[in-house]
Amino acid sequence: MITPLELHITKLLAKGDKKALNLLYEHYADSLYGVILKVTINEELAQDALQETFVKVWKNAQKYDPKKAKLFTWLYRIAKNTAIDKLRSFNNRYEKEVQIDKSNVYILPTANLNQDVLDLKTHVATLDEKYQIVLKALFFRGMTQQEASEELDIPLGTIKSRLKIGLRELKKIYDP
Repeated sequence: MITPLELHITKLLAKGDKKALNLLYEHYADSLYGVILKVTINEELAQDALQETFVKVWKNAQKYDPKKAKLFTWLYRIAKNTAIDKLRSFNNRYEKEVQIDKSNVYILPTANLNQDVLDLKTHVATLDEKYQIVLKALFFRGMTQQEASEELDIPLGTIKSRLKIGLRELKKIYDP
């Protein structure tokens, strides 16, 4: 059973009325913050995730369907997913930070470097441009295949194919 408050907020959301956001925050922010904090276990992350939750709610207000879920259930799902994304992002960022005490970057044995490989950029430049673009995005700019697909506006399957062909062409150069 939908409450009068939920009905009012739902109507405001459907119209794109900003009063809906104020009412949502006023009536649901504390509960959603509790859900988010339980996931993130970090107040700063939880506050960021709560703010992102309300931005997502506002941007996706037209997608809310009272026939599918209660308003709080819909808000809860958005909040929990946002908290999980925020936590993953934070953890990935932390793992990517250089840990000087754990780094072996200064222990690089230069005597074992293959001098033939040092001209990799030169050899990549000899490939067809379509392969160069993909290899440069993936290896020199550090993108994932999905990121390269989105940034270069090339289908993911094409990215994978061009990577495979490009690497096969490089193998002919390095391992004739």
